[in-house]
Amino acid sequence: MQKALVWLRRDLRLYDNAALHHALQESAQVWLAFIFDTNILNPLLKEDKDDQGKRLLTHDRRVDFIWQGLQQIDAELRALGGGLIVRFGKPTELIPQIAKDLGVNTVFTNHDYEPSAIARDAQVEKSLDQLGIAFKDYKDQVIFERKEILTNSNTVFSVFTPYKNSWLKNLQAKDLAAFDCTPKPGQIASVPKKFDFPLPTLESMGFCPTGIESYLPPGSQGGQAFLEDFLHRIDQYQVGRDFPAVKGVSYLSTHLRFGMLSIRGLVREAHRRMLAGSMGATIWLSELIWRDFYFMILANHPRLAEGKSFKPDYDNIVWESGNTAKKLFTAWCEGKTGFPLVDAAMRQLNQTGYMHNRLRMVVASFLTKDLGIDWRWGEAYFAQHLNDFELSSNNGGWQWASSSGCDAQPYFRIFNPTTQSEKFDPEGKFIRRYLPQLEKLSKKSIHAPWKAGQIELEVAGIQLGKDYPLPIVDHDEARKKTLVRYSVVKKVD
Repeated sequence: MQKALVWLRRDLRLYDNAALHHALQESAQVWLAFIFDTNILNPLLKEDKDDQGKRLLTHDRRVDFIWQGLQQIDAELRALGGGLIVRFGKPTELIPQIAKDLGVNTVFTNHDYEPSAIARDAQVEKSLDQLGIAFKDYKDQVIFERKEILTNSNTVFSVFTPYKNSWLKNLQAKDLAAFDCTPKPGQIASVPKKFDFPLPTLESMGFCPTGIESYLPPGSQGGQAFLEDFLHRIDQYQVGRDFPAVKGVSYLSTHLRFGMLSIRGLVREAHRRMLAGSMGATIWLSELIWRDFYFMILANHPRLAEGKSFKPDYDNIVWESGNTAKKLFTAWCEGKTGFPLVDAAMRQLNQTGYMHNRLRMVVASFLTKDLGIDWRWGEAYFAQHLNDFELSSNNGGWQWASSSGCDAQPYFRIFNPTTQSEKFDPEGKFIRRYLPQLEKLSKKSIHAPWKAGQIELEVAGIQLGKDYPLPIVDHDEARKKTLVRYSVVKKVD
């Protein structure tokens, strides 16, 4: 009798899951496991200790979000007579051990494209092979992967629009077909007593509850609720998506990041509506294709995970350094730059783990081209704080903003944070939400408080430099410095 272990990673759902589907097709008994990977989690832990010398718990919304999503999966499996096996440790040791103890023939899982994950999977496969256990993995988190979409000369794309056109041209119904994951009665095996105990608590792993569920309901249930809400608005997506004070985007990125929603289902819905003439769905589908694009870029250029610029010449740029750079970076991180849209965006990130896509571009441009700070500093800060952090997209976005990446904006295109504010938050609603000290400024002055008259500042109860910082940089002067800084790479643009 064939027995299988499905190793969940970033595919935290029990429907339309490639690995689970194939396990159910090939095996009479199926178990599912998830490993809280200490190689990933330990670097996140705080170093701070309390008075007794005990390490303080770490506030990380993503770990909490995953943990709550696993609770849902465990409950669904228990309703089928099984349960989810969850461990805390190194998957390279635990997966082979669990597979051996369960007596399975095969471990099923889905592809991961990050270099560290590829190395981990190769090690697991080798250990399983020594135990006589097969290892099978499948494409699941993208529509097209690796080298499935190539140029006419069979090379990897580096420009998005021709990639997108080829992606759409190659798309077939089978690429979007859902995988049936309906088990036969008794096929989801009961968990042996040796493995049947509750999920490790957040506290036991060094983390604390974060309250993320109050605004981002976890699991497939939460993702489905957000999707249904978005589908009522999708046809206006192209209108509202650039305005952070408007409910215009999908808010699905975190559920998609952890595989609580199926990318096939989202693309299927977007593509269907595109064919029916929805401009909003057309633009949203393009965003989903960008996601595939960045996965493809990372899979074919693993050096990007090591902090290398996609365009090598951009590694010759001399960024600001020393104490001045550290002070500027700290002001950016804390939302104290004196530019309200930048500061409001950073405070949104710090308070919620979310940042609107338009604002990601604004703050990234500001850090690299107004402050002259290495894009890698910003990339690392986003990696630490974003709920939907995805190595490929985060790296791609930062390299786009700094002009060092594939199909990036030209180095001489530099966002003006004030005009971006006036254009995309014209009433100042978003700014007021995260910078309440500016609430009483007019919709004209709120974008540039340093230009407000003294009387208006006094009426609003604002003393610049005390209640709200003065600008830490002059945008026009910074722009000139940036053009000089980037002169070393003129030839590649």
